Amino acid sequence: MATFVDHVTLHLRAGNGGNGCVSVKREKFKPLAGPDGGNGGSGGDLVLVADPNTTTLLGYHRSPHRSSDNGGPGMGDHRNGYNGEMRELMVPLGTVVKDAEGNELLDMNEPGLRLIVAPGGQGGLGNAALASTKRKAPGFALLGTLGFEGSVYLELKTVADVALVGYPSAGKSSLIAAMSAARPKIADYPFTTLHPNLGVVESGETRYTIADVPGLIEGASEGKGLGLEFLRHVERCTALLHVLDCATLEPGRDPISDLDVILGELSAYPVPEGQKPLLERAQLIALNKIDVPEGRELAAFVKADLEARGYRVFEISSVTHEGLKQLSYSLAETVEKGRIETAAAEARKPRIIIRPKAVDDGGFTVRVEGGSFGNIYRILGAKPERWIQQTDFTNDEAIGFLADRLAKLGVENELYKAGAIAGSTVIIGPGHGVVFDWEPTLTSTAELITAPRGTDTRIDESKRRTSNERREAYFGRMDAKASARAEMVREREAGMWQTGEEEQNEDVRSGGTPAETNGTTKED
Repeated sequence: MATFVDHVTLHLRAGNGGNGCVSVKREKFKPLAGPDGGNGGSGGDLVLVADPNTTTLLGYHRSPHRSSDNGGPGMGDHRNGYNGEMRELMVPLGTVVKDAEGNELLDMNEPGLRLIVAPGGQGGLGNAALASTKRKAPGFALLGTLGFEGSVYLELKTVADVALVGYPSAGKSSLIAAMSAARPKIADYPFTTLHPNLGVVESGETRYTIADVPGLIEGASEGKGLGLEFLRHVERCTALLHVLDCATLEPGRDPISDLDVILGELSAYPVPEGQKPLLERAQLIALNKIDVPEGRELAAFVKADLEARGYRVFEISSVTHEGLKQLSYSLAETVEKGRIETAAAEARKPRIIIRPKAVDDGGFTVRVEGGSFGNIYRILGAKPERWIQQTDFTNDEAIGFLADRLAKLGVENELYKAGAIAGSTVIIGPGHGVVFDWEPTLTSTAELITAPRGTDTRIDESKRRTSNERREAYFGRMDAKASARAEMVREREAGMWQTGEEEQNEDVRSGGTPAETNGTTKED
């Protein structure tokens, strides 16, 4: 069973905000005493806290799904909904938080550092909060917004001053056990150490920590052995202590060749941008296992060559503790020097300047996208997307309130500048979003009217006819009727048609009867 986890994917779901309430106060003799709907409560946040007492991410490896409570809905009589309880997630010092795309959010390398990694949803306003002099009795309320739902990546990088690196079975675990109170697993086979171990060492007035990482072998950068997986725990170290085995029984190995292999693997490890490469940091060498006679002779033989390379070399024995005191004081001196340099570098860091948002920054963008039936105009921004979530689209008054908010934000003017016309398809939010057919208002489409500057033909144009226009229309109708009557007279005189009376008179003159004219006789 795993007892040490240094990277985990955390699935988070923050609480949703509660909906606002639509309510009207009713009292005796006052059936409509005004709106009194309360606001919805906010959803609970998920907060990461750097805790010195937490040493592993094992708890999140076993249960990676974490959530917080939702906010309560608003109620009548101006009663607001309850807020969802904030939930704190403790992580070890040195935890790097990254989003789902791999972008670093924060390096939690200080005790007590807090990060709201999943903010809760915002509660909706009730109709009492939406009331104003122009809207005295709102018949709608705002809905609560959704809380954050997604994944973050946690990567633990141990915070230590000195890192022990070397071949497997070189005695690193025995050394950290001899110098500190740490009790790592020690055995006579390679790769006994499967995860980093930390130990605290006190040397005089200096206290520092030592990290023991699993052993490296040739080809570790290519995935052999445990590879470079645990070297992330070396990134924060001030100094590197190379532990070389002077009593190895493997053929073809000696302290100098082991050192060259380890240096080659360390040079292949890429450190984060802005950090000093591993080989440019302070490096010391410990020739271990001099309690073995052959080991002491080999250590004395290679010490001069290693010192000629510029290294500080110490002959030690983790079993008899020989040479550990001198090594401990030298490491303390190196750590103190590194701390002074780090403090000076922190003082030289540029000051963080927080600039206010530009005055002309509306907080949204209009993006034109091609579609099968014309351009689609997509609106992206925190405010419009939040307002869409807060709107109850089953309420016409709420939709009108949304239109007023968007117009006041300047969305319609930006749509006009992007080339949108009446009837254009507008989508608010990413993905499918919420689709509208844009119907511009008078304010947003004043530029579309062809008229002198400062005028609006839709306002100035009069639809009422003048007396002369009505007189001309009347005389025109009279002339048309007279022309139609004259044409009918000419056609009748030409015999093209007859009236019913004229047809009856013509039948009488010819000896017929009206009944015969209609095709009938008396006998019938």
